[in-house]
Amino acid sequence: MKQGLALVGFGEAGSTFAAAGQWGAGARGFDLHAERRAAMAGAGITACADAATALEQAELVLCLVTADQALVAANDCAPLLQPGAIWCDMNSVAPDTKRAAAKAVEAAGGRYVDVAVLAPVEPARLAVSLLLAGKAASEAEVALRSAGFTNIRVVGDAVGRASAIKMIRSVMVKGIEALTAEMMLAAEKAEVTDEVLASLDASEKALPWRERADYNIERMVTHGLRRAAEMEESAKTLQGLGVEPVMTAGTVRRQREQAGKLIERSPTA
Repeated sequence: MKQGLALVGFGEAGSTFAAAGQWGAGARGFDLHAERRAAMAGAGITACADAATALEQAELVLCLVTADQALVAANDCAPLLQPGAIWCDMNSVAPDTKRAAAKAVEAAGGRYVDVAVLAPVEPARLAVSLLLAGKAASEAEVALRSAGFTNIRVVGDAVGRASAIKMIRSVMVKGIEALTAEMMLAAEKAEVTDEVLASLDASEKALPWRERADYNIERMVTHGLRRAAEMEESAKTLQGLGVEPVMTAGTVRRQREQAGKLIERSPTA
């Protein structure tokens, strides 16, 4: 990679991208943790002792810190950016957090791009799906492709749009994981795991998510009160097995509140 690329944060994502990109010493990096800066040399990029040094010649910056540090990093690094530098905020944070970060970066003369990483970075690496939003999204796409990223889509010029897609999608993706854990904890304690999983296999319907969402919502609208009552009994079942029904309790509330209420679609949906 030609000089002009900088990484802020060198955890799993940063180290994976650097190893795959083979960007060389012209790319610079900074991380608050000294051990991560040491790891940068193994990926072939130049480790810097401070953010100012990492950013002093950067035209493209990949911000890959922890979620709680995304806004902190933007505020701290914004004054250090070169005029017109593209700050790609690739952190998994709420749209409002990204809008706040964008305000800091743009006030300092940088160009902010909201980037949503839609899948684990391993094994996809530079082929991981990226959504871009912001006024400089098209320019960022060109720069990211030059850095080796291959699976990129611009979703609009409003900062927060890419993040909204990622965060709302995560309600389902991470929610299914949590529900799965709650189900399996109870199934194992009740010694009915094989039967429960076989029953799910038998009832699973292979539908596109648009159809699946419509079907699920219709079931709740029509039968939400009855289903809420059933799920209260499911919660009692888990409690009796010593499993706290964290997710199931939320299902009771959502089923009850959705009963009789359709979700309004936007005109473009």
